[in-house]
Amino acid sequence: MHIYISGSLAYDRIMDFPDKFANHILPEKIHILNVCFLVQGLKERFGGTAGNIAYSLSLLNEQPTILAPVGNDFDRYTRWLKDCGISLDGIQHIQEVPTASAYITTDQADNQITAFNPAAMNFSTHQSFDEFKTEQSLAIVSPGNLEDMQEYPKKYKELSLPYIFDPGQNIPAFSGDQLKEMISGSYALIANDYELSLIMEATHEDKKGLLKLTSLIITTLGEQGSIVTDIDKETHIPTAKVANPVDPTGAGDAFRAGFIKGISMAKDNIQAAQIGSVCASFCVEQLGTQEHSFSQKEFWQRYFETFDS
Repeated sequence: MHIYISGSLAYDRIMDFPDKFANHILPEKIHILNVCFLVQGLKERFGGTAGNIAYSLSLLNEQPTILAPVGNDFDRYTRWLKDCGISLDGIQHIQEVPTASAYITTDQADNQITAFNPAAMNFSTHQSFDEFKTEQSLAIVSPGNLEDMQEYPKKYKELSLPYIFDPGQNIPAFSGDQLKEMISGSYALIANDYELSLIMEATHEDKKGLLKLTSLIITTLGEQGSIVTDIDKETHIPTAKVANPVDPTGAGDAFRAGFIKGISMAKDNIQAAQIGSVCASFCVEQLGTQEHSFSQKEFWQRYFETFDS
């Protein structure tokens, strides 16, 4: 199956603060906040929604195509993607700016302060669809450049190419009418429970109303699993067995990759979501969004232990 993933590619720059933020903020001075946190080291990791989804798909023996803008410092990430066997054909290089980056500082109470610089992500890919494979294809529109998030669903509908709409943290950037237009005609809408609430509030539609626009709603619930909802029923999918949970960051993107893999295998939506759950379970066992790995034997053994016992 040809898999197209639009979204973000970004460097995650992670820092640790060896104290609690609250100990260094005076509540009575919050209106003139001016603080400096002395952090311990900096770790750079590869991230972004498109990169994370593509990485887990590569572990599942798929060769997805990423559609995303990057900047003039993307060489390190390029080598990583090549090593993972991921196509670079849909990546657009913007030479005048750096790649998008997130600067994440975590304190000892697991509170986080994040600064995100979109940089190259402010530029649309202006993707040409002339060479897109439309048969045996599936796309996912994940959070990234706002113009791309609106244009890709339009083009996929013109091409009769099924797509999953995954607006994520970019939901507040769109009006209710814009969200409805992007959801309309999609194969599935996927969001966590909070994001789904934002979508329903913006569109003034409940789940039944949204299912008039899309055939499927997948709601991720973190450690509580996920819910697959179609016009006929609602099915709860439990989380897969986890050996040692470390960090939930990136688990949602891994779930999406597993779900797409299930669809590529002609599994039904329930089975595809179960595969997504297993893929997410490997991600939470590592710190970072592209740090997990597994063999095919390990993956399917965990699947059958969880869902076929």
